[in-house]
Amino acid sequence: MPLEFPNPSRSFDEVRNAVRFIGHDGMFAVPFFIEAGALGASGRKGPETAEAACLAAFDAARHSIHISARKLYSGGKRTTYTITAADMR
Repeated sequence: MPLEFPNPSRSFDEVRNAVRFIGHDGMFAVPFFIEAGALGASGRKGPETAEAACLAAFDAARHSIHISARKLYSGGKRTTYTITAADMR
C-alpha cells in the first residue's frame, strides 16, 4: 500500500525547529519532520513568528512536501523521517 497523508494536521516542533506531520502506510503511522530551512523559514526571530512562518510555508508547499516524503520513505524503513532542504530539490 502506498504512503498516504489522509490527515492534514501538522504541528511545529520548537526543539527540532521543524514541522511534524504524519503519513500512513496502511494501518501504520509514519512520523515525518521537515526542517524550517527546507521550508525557507529558518531565518525568523522568536518562537511564535517561526512557528507561524513554518506552518504557513508547510501549507503552501504541502503537495511538494508529500512528494519528497514519499521519496524519502521509499529509501528504507526508519522510525522517523526528516526532510531537509536537499530533499526538496
